[in-house]
Amino acid sequence: MAAVKLTKNELKKQKDQLKRYTRYLPTLLLKKQQLQMVIRSVTQKANELRLKKDNHYKEISLWVDVFGENVLLRKDEKIENLIAVEEIKRHQGNIAGVNIPVYDGLKFRDIPYNLIKTPLWTDAAIEALKSLSELDAEVDILERQIELLDHELRVTSQRVNLFEKVKIPETNEHIRKIRIYLGDQQTAAVVRGKIAKSKMDKVS
Repeated sequence: MAAVKLTKNELKKQKDQLKRYTRYLPTLLLKKQQLQMVIRSVTQKANELRLKKDNHYKEISLWVDVFGENVLLRKDEKIENLIAVEEIKRHQGNIAGVNIPVYDGLKFRDIPYNLIKTPLWTDAAIEALKSLSELDAEVDILERQIELLDHELRVTSQRVNLFEKVKIPETNEHIRKIRIYLGDQQTAAVVRGKIAKSKMDKVS
């Protein structure tokens, strides 16, 4: 514990600090609770999207054998060359003072292809792969949200622990010590005053 001056000024300073700590602590606790709730919610949403993606893969696997034709197509007709992400659309949100990216969708490049020369399954395959790309992009952004919120939760938890376990108990102990010392000084002053008065009475 840091050394503290045993004075009335220091007592006032310590009392003011204690007021600040006890006023700020509930705000930190509320922020910690809010962050925990949001992290649970975002994690649940990310897990739901992962499950949706897995189900999508299962659906595609039922007719994916037709992709075998893909290797026979010209390069500009192959399915992987008919899809290209032009932009991941997002905006910045704010949760409990944390700036986070929010997913708004994917913008795909418009790639024309010959409807006569490409297989019948091309349209369905393009839509399926676009849907998977969108799910991947959204999950990536949700994971980034969790990463940022987790970091803020760790910082907030450290501050809560600092206030609850260090600063508030330390300040209370400083106040107790100063009060004891000042009380002893006051008692000693009274005793000295009585002794001095007694001596003066004897002299007179």
